[in-house]
Amino acid sequence: MEPVRLVEGTAVPLDRSDVDTDQIIPSDWLKRVERTGFEKGLFSEWRDDPDFVLNREEHAGANVLIAGTNFGTGSSREHAVWAIQQYGFAAVVAPRFGDIFRNNSTKNGLVTVQVSDELGRRLLDEVAANPATEIVVDVERRVVEVPSLGITEPFPLDDSVQRRFLEGLDDIGLTLAQEDKITEYETTRPAWMPTTTGA
Repeated sequence: MEPVRLVEGTAVPLDRSDVDTDQIIPSDWLKRVERTGFEKGLFSEWRDDPDFVLNREEHAGANVLIAGTNFGTGSSREHAVWAIQQYGFAAVVAPRFGDIFRNNSTKNGLVTVQVSDELGRRLLDEVAANPATEIVVDVERRVVEVPSLGITEPFPLDDSVQRRFLEGLDDIGLTLAQEDKITEYETTRPAWMPTTTGA
């Protein structure tokens, strides 16, 4: 996982609430063996509508997704996070998130920025009216900013999650950070205990 310190760019306003993971990436896409190519399935049932926000030219190249409340509810599919990232989004801003989706996001390097209902509504309206509006998500300072509107608002981010982002640590990376202690333990481990290293 790559470190994430600052996300800067334009946004896509997905003005829908209670978007579940099946709407983010329909179940047909879960049959893939590879962990790539999921961007084609992102909101695929909605993208059939030419007027759907992801199909609009003015939002091409955006790297922040602004959504309504309760984004990412439903099943635990990690594919939802992969689809969002592979499409090009580095952060999602919403008033609330599904717990499992938020957890999957932090483990894969997708920043979930929880804001108030009022700020969420203001951002959706502003980006819809002015697609060139720049959004800044500062993981180190734990703030979301909209310079053109003079907005600087803190967002909740646990210390452990912030460390994951800043140091680019997934679960394997967190384990490898303890490699010296693991090696030390293995040297003192009784020989009669099972091992995974073979004889």
